[in-house]
Parts: sequence; structure tokens; C-alpha cells
Amino acid sequence: MSTLLSCTYNMDNCCVELKFSDGSMIAIDTIAVENEVADNMYERSELDYLIYNDPIGYADLILNGDPENYLKTVTEYKPLDS
Repeated sequence: MSTLLSCTYNMDNCCVELKFSDGSMIAIDTIAVENEVADNMYERSELDYLIYNDPIGYADLILNGDPENYLKTVTEYKPLDS
């Protein structure tokens, strides 16, 4: 099993990139993930927060977790005042 060396968000290709000690790399296309699991701007905002502030948490959620359930749990919907 190889060790994780780095996990960063690459703005050039909109991917969260994980680099391992054996030279392998995983790139998670954040736009594709948002298109699949986020249904509205509030859910996209929750994913964006993780991408920028906790890329390791984001990678863990996408690779090992249940992003749909996570978004249903943490997303706050604020209706617009009419």
C-alpha cells in the first residue's frame, strides 16, 4: 500500500489531485462530480467549500463516502424573501 504524499486542488484543470509514494496519481474531476450529485446551488456550494478548504475530506467523501447522503445532511436551504 502506498502512502499519500499530497492532496491539492488544481485550478488549471478543476481537479482534486492525490499523489502517492509509488508514483501513482488520482485526479477527481470536480465539475463532473458536481454535475452528477449536486442538484442545486446550495449543494454545489457545500462541495466547493470542501474542495477549497478540505481537499482530503472531499476526496475521501467522493472515493469512499456517499456524497448524495452527505449533501442531504449538511445543506441548508434558505428561501428567498418575496
